[in-house]
Amino acid sequence: MAGRRSAGLLLYRRTADGGVEVLLAHMGGPLWERRDAGAWSVPKGEYVPPEEARDAARREFTEELGLPPPEGPWVLLGEARQASGKVVTAWAVEGDLDPERIVPGTFEMEWPRGSGVTGTFPEIDRVAWWTPREAYERLVVGQRVFLERLAERLASRA
Repeated sequence: MAGRRSAGLLLYRRTADGGVEVLLAHMGGPLWERRDAGAWSVPKGEYVPPEEARDAARREFTEELGLPPPEGPWVLLGEARQASGKVVTAWAVEGDLDPERIVPGTFEMEWPRGSGVTGTFPEIDRVAWWTPREAYERLVVGQRVFLERLAERLASRA
């Protein structure tokens, strides 16, 4: 059986001082609400072929944020294997987005565990713009490589 696959889109914008910021999503639900370091992610989600990874990245961005991804050229950031074994494929696209405008999708889970009570929680509970240095500490360890690859791609274009 093939391993699980996810696809995502890392939004970035240029700042007035010539720097870059990236948009990360804080994972929703009670397991993540009090965590910051390692609790943020590229907006992404699972897909199953024959759906294409790029189509899944677009769909998941829209589902998780409630907004379509910005138009513009997509820059392939490649794949990264997560600690869970899941393989994530990511792209970067330049654009801007107001974090106040997001309308996150939801999921259901039993909470507290073993209680028999099912709650509905946001897939992500907030998004925020971060400098690459700030983002690095917050991002899930297995996705940090995407920040490094974005920096390489932007440097090669300069």
